[in-house]
Order: sequence, then C-alpha cells, then structure tokens
Amino acid sequence: MEAEIVFLGSGTSMGVPTLGCSCLVCASSDPRDSRTRPSIIVLFDDGGAKRCVLIDSGPDFRQQALRENLHSIDAVLYTHAHADHILGLDDLRPLSFKSPGKIPLYADQATAAVLRHVFEYTFSESNHYPYKARVELRPLAERTRIFDADFVTVPLLHGTLETVGFRFGNAAYLTDMSDIPEASFPLLRDLDVLIVDALRRTPHPSHSNVETSLKFVEKIRPQRAYFTHIAHDLGHVETENELPSNVRMAYDGLRIPIEL
Repeated sequence: MEAEIVFLGSGTSMGVPTLGCSCLVCASSDPRDSRTRPSIIVLFDDGGAKRCVLIDSGPDFRQQALRENLHSIDAVLYTHAHADHILGLDDLRPLSFKSPGKIPLYADQATAAVLRHVFEYTFSESNHYPYKARVELRPLAERTRIFDADFVTVPLLHGTLETVGFRFGNAAYLTDMSDIPEASFPLLRDLDVLIVDALRRTPHPSHSNVETSLKFVEKIRPQRAYFTHIAHDLGHVETENELPSNVRMAYDGLRIPIEL
C-alpha cells in the first residue's frame, strides 16, 4: 500500500532558531534550518478514505497542522511523555470535533499516566465540558493496527529512559534515542527508510549524535536514512555535504513516499 511520511517537525526540544541564540544556524535564511519540535504524520489510503496517523503531538502542532493544511487526524501514537512530544494534545480539539468518534491515542503505561496528569481536564470523567478534546487513551501494543496499517513498537533507550520508535511498512521512525537495544535490531531488518535521532556532532547523554547515528545506519543498512531531532549545532547544507549519499537531513515539510 502506498503511503507518505510528512515531517511536521525535525528540531530538538528547544526548536531552531533557539531562543536567545544568534549562531549561524539560528540566523540562517535557509528555511530548512528553521525546525519545529519533532513529529511526523503517516498518510495512506484506506479503501478510498484518506487516513492520517500522527506520531507525537508537540507544542508546535497547531502551527505544523496549519502549514500542512491538516483537516483530520485518525489516530495518535506516542513515543514518550516529554514536553516536546505531548504538549500539543489540546490542539487536537478542533480536529476531534469533526471526527465520527473519539480520536484514539496510543501510549505505553508510563506515557499514558503523564498524559492523564497533565491533561486531567481532558480525561477526567467528572468534567463534562462539551468542548474538551474528544480523545481516548488506548494501550500501546507490540503491534498496533490502525485501519489497514500495522505500527510495530521498537523499544529504544533515551539515556536511562525507555522510549519507543515505530516500524510501519518499509519505514521506521526512531526519534529521541541514544541507543538501540540489541533485541530491537531484528525489528529493523529490510528497511527502505530509516528516520533516526541525530542531535549534533558532539556526544549527548540522551540523544544519538551524527557519528553514532551513522553507525546505526551502517548496521541496519536501510536504502535511505534521514536524520531528525536536530539541534542548532548542525546546518542543513553544511551537514548534508559531509554525509554519505544515502543519508540526508530531514527538514520541516519534507515528504517521503513509503510502502505500508
């Protein structure tokens, strides 16, 4: 089944430009150096119906959805509960009002607990406000089927925190990770597209850097790889010129065709 990945955001938690910074990347006129918080959507056709699965609803989701002219979200998958991945949940409200039912939010137990706490007014059964987001939490399984597409959970390490990535069809999305457990590599065989965290050149305690991510690419051997969750340390053109031909820098608005 033909599908498409759209990068809503390719930046790190502080975004690029970063507040208070006037470095070359933050001051760049190249639009690919302007990066909102990390998120993607997966678009596919389901028996004639256009489907849109969102991975993470960060604080820039409203801006991203307006830019991409999104009119509906069919489901949301969460990688973990850090602020740059969840704080746009309330901006699902107007889209949820158009949905025939509640939008399902798939999250592991720890992430669901944080979502319930931060968005207590959304999930509280005693709050009968008619205009709260019409969403419902569902447990994240090892394999989650959304219409005709399967999303396989890929366990990752984000420093000492356990996070997840997702394999869907011939593509995988591994944001916010510093290491890939050995048991996860079989889930990443025969990829055409690998999207992987590559924060900066120097090491970081909870994110992969360019050198380490290139080693992951060599081990996984996808046809193409894209770096995401990029800080202001990496200029788009300068960094791409140093990368192998099958590894590119993601940027906000980038569209990649895939097969589900």
